[in-house]
Amino acid sequence: MRQVSFLLCSWILMSSVAWCDEGHHHALTEQEIGSIHFATSCAKNTESAFNHAVALLHSFQYEDSRHAFEAISAQDSACAMAYWGIAMSHYHGLWRNGDTSAGRQAWQHAHDIAETAPLPDRKTSSREIAYIEALGELYRPDDLKNGNDDYARTQAYEQKMGALAAAYPDDSEAAIFHALALDVTAPKTDKTFSHQRQCGEILEPIFQKQPHHPGVAHYLIHCYDNPVLAEQGLTAARAYAKIAPASAHANHMPSHIFTRVGSWEESIRSNQRSADLAASAETTSKNGEARDQRLHALDYLEYAYLQSGQIKKAKAVLDAMNALPPVAGLTLTGNYALAAVPARYAIEREQWKDASALRPLSDGVPWAQSLSWLAIGVGSARSHQLDQASLAVEKLSTLRDAAKPDSPYWSSQIEVQRQEIVSWIAEATGRHEYALTQARSAADLEESMDKDAVTPGAITPAREMLAELLLAGKQPKEALAEYEAVLKISPKRFNAVYGAARTAEASGNPALAERYFHELLETSVGDERPELAEARKKTAALTPAK
Repeated sequence: MRQVSFLLCSWILMSSVAWCDEGHHHALTEQEIGSIHFATSCAKNTESAFNHAVALLHSFQYEDSRHAFEAISAQDSACAMAYWGIAMSHYHGLWRNGDTSAGRQAWQHAHDIAETAPLPDRKTSSREIAYIEALGELYRPDDLKNGNDDYARTQAYEQKMGALAAAYPDDSEAAIFHALALDVTAPKTDKTFSHQRQCGEILEPIFQKQPHHPGVAHYLIHCYDNPVLAEQGLTAARAYAKIAPASAHANHMPSHIFTRVGSWEESIRSNQRSADLAASAETTSKNGEARDQRLHALDYLEYAYLQSGQIKKAKAVLDAMNALPPVAGLTLTGNYALAAVPARYAIEREQWKDASALRPLSDGVPWAQSLSWLAIGVGSARSHQLDQASLAVEKLSTLRDAAKPDSPYWSSQIEVQRQEIVSWIAEATGRHEYALTQARSAADLEESMDKDAVTPGAITPAREMLAELLLAGKQPKEALAEYEAVLKISPKRFNAVYGAARTAEASGNPALAERYFHELLETSVGDERPELAEARKKTAALTPAK
């Protein structure tokens, strides 16, 4: 704890001295979590506390915000919006890991106070009732409107929030929560990103007026977290951690944009700070949320280290993660990282036997477990352990089918992984054309969907695997086209840049090869990957003498 406290004190420049007192935590200030104003009809002496609780909510500090709302409800039992806040803290729309039962109970309490209190005692405003009614679309009993269809419930909530924002145009909080709902309901197969564009149109003017609002910067990052809009998210990304420097999530979120544009050092700094803050928060967290945040940051950190050629630091992340004591209450966010980090470390370095020897994740949602089997399957196929590769295909088929009722999206992602292993088995058994057919199918399916916010990216993009197969089949021009297609979606990926350089050279295009070798050297650190030594030799040979 002494080391963590020292690190925090060194960069939270605006925090009070009390933060640095050994073994103590002070009440976070506006300068540490951001500034918001949410008007309510609750007791006047709860106004500051309510704004504080909503600020925490906007940075997805659900556990902390819940405690803050609960304290308000204890202070003012007639404050319906305190129970709205508790219910909101259980709704994790982007993470999909909230406690629906507890949220429904809190929402029902808010609804009862707002609508059934005796008229002389009723103080909840029409605007507040609209907030509670909108949230009711998520929490009404299953036998009412929308049944058990989570997406239909979320759509209904988004529409109600849109109506609320239109009815109260001076209430920026309504607009901000509506913008988030637009991102939550954005179809993963909509490559026009229409919801995300609308989200940006709502939030950008508010950002100009409220540059210290944590939710505005946060949700702009989420809405621009795609290959089309990512450049537009850089301003919010570089502001959010300064707005809420004490929040682990606020320090992590900028890396979503940094990953999309290939700014690896910025991503590394973001996730180092986030992981340190989350580690500190684990001492008081009761439900696994802080560990989820820590593991999420470590997955993004691992990805950035690997893309920038920093193998020793990537190994240190893996070792640190493996040394963590287990905690209860992990969700998809943590489970995904536990499977992704070892898979990335082996696959990105093309250590096929290491990948084949990975221990599969045996619990958690199917789409977390599938990552282990993807690595095992690809590693086994590429090290000619075909029986084990075939077993991985069977496991992924089972996981794909298990995922489908809850998430057709993740079921399709697992199908991509299954096809990738099938393609490498086919290549290993001399069926090159069938391997290419399977790899193209996997690439097309993967690119029909955008990535989920839980991941910095696929373990290996399916189109990158297709390029590798084309190169193995001595088709460098075709492989180059596929590598360049990968780089349009995932700029500055180490293996894709290196692959583009190699295939450009093999295709008789030395100028393009030199450009890609230079890019690899510009975005990488140190000499830990042999590809970098090769790139230096190649650029020296390809560059004409002056």
